[in-house]
Amino acid sequence: MEESLALVEYKKLSTKEKLVLYFLIYSFIGWALETFYGFLVLGHFVKRGFLFGPICPIYGFGAVIFILIFDGLKGHNMKKFLISMIVFSIFEFAASWILEMVFHLRWWDYSDAMFNIQGRICLSFSIVWGIAGVIFSNFLHPFIKRKTEKLLERIAFPIQRMIIYTLASVLIIDFVLSSIKYIRL
Repeated sequence: MEESLALVEYKKLSTKEKLVLYFLIYSFIGWALETFYGFLVLGHFVKRGFLFGPICPIYGFGAVIFILIFDGLKGHNMKKFLISMIVFSIFEFAASWILEMVFHLRWWDYSDAMFNIQGRICLSFSIVWGIAGVIFSNFLHPFIKRKTEKLLERIAFPIQRMIIYTLASVLIIDFVLSSIKYIRL
């Protein structure tokens, strides 16, 4: 009996599945931050983001980009700051341009901010992205990673995969339905 237990292989999520999981987690965190920020500024709840659900994919994509870039880059906070500032500003510009070309709408506009480029990015938010990258790589992601791995240890592997694939499927459906809504405009 002990031998058969020893032969049971402990399965873990693949790297791609973990990235999907982190994408979902950080997309939700981004939505929560955007919603909280909107509430603070406007004093009432405002639906933030492109999708119907409580997800802002730009944060999920940004987090995955950060995870891939900073994997193995320890210390070097100034390098992290500059890389984050540049990479996320390029990403934010590209996302703004793509959303506008596809849906003819702007989800953010920095035209009133100093040192902006086409209102899609601005220096002040680029600096925020640089600071966010350092905080993300040094504190937030290590914390989320530890908590996620601890939680995953408590959930059977088939259930983990079912949860990830179900949430990803719901996200895809939300994306399709949201796209249809905005294309009709």
